[in-house]
Amino acid sequence: MVQFSKVNIKDFVEADDDEEEPGEEVESAPPLKVGEEREIGSKGLRKRLVKSGVGWETPQFGDEVTIHYVGTLCEDGSIFASTRTKNEPVTLKLGHEIYGFSVGRLGNIVGGLDHGIITMKRGEIASFMLQPELAYGVSGTTGVPSNSIVQFEVELLSWITVVDICKDGGIIKKILESGEQIGPPGDLDEVCVSYKAMLGDGTIVAETPEEGMEFYVEDGHFCPALTKALKTMKRGERVSLVVQPQYAFGQKGHSSNNELPVIPPDSILSIFVKLLSLKPVIDVTGDLKVKKKVLKEGEGTVTANDGATVTIRYTAMLEDGTVFERKGFGDEQPLQFITDEEQVIAGLDRAVSTMKKHELSLITISPEYGFGNTEVKMEFSLVQPSSTILYEVEMLDFIREKAPWEMSTPERIEAATRKKEEGNQLFKIGKYQRAAKKYEKAVDYVSQDEPYTDGDEKIIKPLTISCWSNGAACCLKLNNFREAIDLCSKILNEESCNVKALYRRAQAYMGIAELLLAELDIKKALEVDPQNREMKLMQMNLKQLQAEKNKQDATLYRAMFSSKSEDACIAEKRLKISNDEEDTSMLDESTAGMIVETDKYSC
Repeated sequence: MVQFSKVNIKDFVEADDDEEEPGEEVESAPPLKVGEEREIGSKGLRKRLVKSGVGWETPQFGDEVTIHYVGTLCEDGSIFASTRTKNEPVTLKLGHEIYGFSVGRLGNIVGGLDHGIITMKRGEIASFMLQPELAYGVSGTTGVPSNSIVQFEVELLSWITVVDICKDGGIIKKILESGEQIGPPGDLDEVCVSYKAMLGDGTIVAETPEEGMEFYVEDGHFCPALTKALKTMKRGERVSLVVQPQYAFGQKGHSSNNELPVIPPDSILSIFVKLLSLKPVIDVTGDLKVKKKVLKEGEGTVTANDGATVTIRYTAMLEDGTVFERKGFGDEQPLQFITDEEQVIAGLDRAVSTMKKHELSLITISPEYGFGNTEVKMEFSLVQPSSTILYEVEMLDFIREKAPWEMSTPERIEAATRKKEEGNQLFKIGKYQRAAKKYEKAVDYVSQDEPYTDGDEKIIKPLTISCWSNGAACCLKLNNFREAIDLCSKILNEESCNVKALYRRAQAYMGIAELLLAELDIKKALEVDPQNREMKLMQMNLKQLQAEKNKQDATLYRAMFSSKSEDACIAEKRLKISNDEEDTSMLDESTAGMIVETDKYSC
């Protein structure tokens, strides 16, 4: 492998006036057609396309490219360098520093060429013309006179992508075989990896079986570099790693045991790694208490959603593998239910809502989303209190609940009315959180940017206001005072004298001790309905709260002023003592003077 000679990358940057503003998007130039020519940069590097390449990817600085080239003088067309003569392509490392290329030169290859190579696709042939300052300058080289304009015809055969994973040279990754568009894995994911690790002298220090080794990424394996590299890989990708000691076994090395041989201190390792497979693990609830590991990918991209009718089959187990329930196997019918309706335990409900058709997943459910602290007798076994449980679930089919944009206006109004009624039933039995979600969904169905007809508006506006009002009532039951205030404010923006909204907002203001705002809402409501008994009772409660608050404030102020008075007294006493000491000091000096004078005349 060879490296390009040193060339200042600043030479390729346009003048400051032409630089794009930060964040500005500049449309790239259209692809060259065969025979077309274009200048690259502003220092005289020109490219002419001889043969189109395949795909869309191009190499980057730092990559190792394998090329054929023929170098000729533009003046007379004479060849001064060629790999075609012996049919031996060369491998070059493209310069990758921000302000200069890596130093080095092989034969007659020049560093100014790499800005052309990074525009090429695999299999492409292009001709590059370089001015002297980008080529051999005043010194020239064998077969190239001083200040010569030269031309290189280059064929890009292949390249190996090189990545500095930690940006400090500690782990250098070369991609030997590209992977699929699946990955990279996250910390929670389970991976199956095959690898072989060697010392600099070729001694193998670790090697997996051909079928690989399974582990969770967050648990780590072998050495820190392996985990860091895996987080950059796709499924099926094969790479080689050069790992510095700080990401391997450091200054201590590793003593021999049953798993690993001796690894000397400060050893640099070479590791060949292939990511055979990965099973994504999803934190369904955001608190790691319901996790879904995908064992088999489902079809397409659409998942079940809240309100979907799902059909699943599953095997439910304890952590030790004991099966306590099974549905959908043999003569047993699969389970069908509607998500977000509390028809199954919360953890299963939430996880199934994220599944695609024919997906197979293992769901791990903590007690909070399972059976809690109660003992439950199931089909095949008891589930003890506070048990973590596992469900291996296959999504056989689902019918998603229609989204608002998929419905006509009458369908939206019907769906919103139905959701409101469902919310009312839930409110009556104390399911306030679920009721609030129903009211919110009802409003979503009839919310849209386009105006409704007058007839529809007469139905939709009171329906929306009713759902906001009922949602505020749920929030008050749940002590979610801020949300209650927001919902009531929405109503009052539409109907400024809505007594129920004023009443509930006043309640919410009292809940967060905003007594003056509560008083304003109560006064306004009584102006609208002077005989409203509930508002009068609330007004009495408010006066009591204000009296109690006034007492607390008075006590607090007394304590504050008492403290200040004590401080003032102490300060006054200190000042008096200080003054007395000063007077005494002056008296002493005066007396001393008098004594001196007396002594003076006593002779």
